[in-house]
Amino acid sequence: MKVDKLSISFDPSLGDAVRSAAKQTGRGLSGWLADAAAAKLRTDALAEFLENWEAEHGAISKEELLAATRQLGLMAPNTDIYSP
Repeated sequence: MKVDKLSISFDPSLGDAVRSAAKQTGRGLSGWLADAAAAKLRTDALAEFLENWEAEHGAISKEELLAATRQLGLMAPNTDIYSP
C-alpha cells in the first residue's frame, strides 16, 4: 500500500495527549492521526454542505433537525432530548 509520510509538530502537551489517546485505543499513532484527520475533513465538508444548502433554501428548522435526528437513530422517538 502506498503511503504519504508527513512530518508534523505539536505543542508538547498536545503531543502527549495525542500519543495517550492513540495508545488507549490500541491503534498506532499514524492510524489514530489519520482517523482524526479524516473525521475533521468529513465535519468540514458537512458544514460547507449545510451552509450552502441553507443559503439556497433557508435555515433548517428545529422540527427538521429533530426529524432528521430521529431518522438517523440519534434520538429516542417522540422526545426532544438527545439519547446517549
